Amino acid sequence: MSDVRSLVVQSVLFGNAPGEIVRAAEAVATSVKWARAEGLIGEWSLLLGDCSDVEVLDSSHQADIRSLVLDQGGAFEYHVFGANLGSAAGHNALAATAVSDLILILNPDAVVAPDAVEALARVVVGSVGIAEARQVPLEHPKDYEVETGNTSWASTACALTPRLAFDRVHGFDSKTFFLYCDDVDYSWQLRLAGYRVVYEPAARVFHDKRLTVTADWPASSAEVYFSAEAAIFLAHKYSRPDLVSKLVRQFRAEGTEVARKVVESFERRRSEGTLPLPVDTSHTVAQFIGGNYAVHRF
Repeated sequence: MSDVRSLVVQSVLFGNAPGEIVRAAEAVATSVKWARAEGLIGEWSLLLGDCSDVEVLDSSHQADIRSLVLDQGGAFEYHVFGANLGSAAGHNALAATAVSDLILILNPDAVVAPDAVEALARVVVGSVGIAEARQVPLEHPKDYEVETGNTSWASTACALTPRLAFDRVHGFDSKTFFLYCDDVDYSWQLRLAGYRVVYEPAARVFHDKRLTVTADWPASSAEVYFSAEAAIFLAHKYSRPDLVSKLVRQFRAEGTEVARKVVESFERRRSEGTLPLPVDTSHTVAQFIGGNYAVHRF
């Protein structure tokens, strides 16, 4: 078992309900309390970065969260960015404000189980570069090795990563990814650097994603756009020009405003020379399977 390690828990906010953030903070404080009782976590802090047009948390909500964190021996910081940095840049900005052995990346709409931090801390040792919690009620269908937990990539809805690993791959690629696939890319960068990416189903987190009565997963216009943009950027970065061409043709054939803007964004950046340099030319880590980035179990 590793020595007691310090922890930073960080979330990037954008228009979230204040009560939702307080609830998530209370769950985090409880989970860290359990991990501290087991001798796994020592000093810790909760960092919230607000990308909203109007600040999510007023002084009263900040005081509530600070009290919850302080009661469990932690520190609390609320950073107002004054602009929508996106997920990748937001987390990089938060990570630059504090030093710790471990970083827990957590969605603001995610509520961790009391033993989640403990379960993740127990597996993030040795060559593990990131460990992902099991999301409920909708578990992510990525395949993983039952014996080792090894998986293609880790969702940062709730995932624990060592600071040394984070720094080694220079955090998230915020120049390329704004909202989606930053966690896929981060996972693949870790694997290229020799780290393992694991799934830990014993660590549970309630992620507030729900299906409609027709089994659809409703997506906002921003989610549709940025997931499509990220798909084509990811294919380019991981040396799949064949897939880039296929996606460009597909988006053009769709003929929607979103599809047109995605192609324009990619082609503009290609002409400007601002696309990332392709990596993984031998295709050792990247997986592109039917529009997914891993084999799916279901």
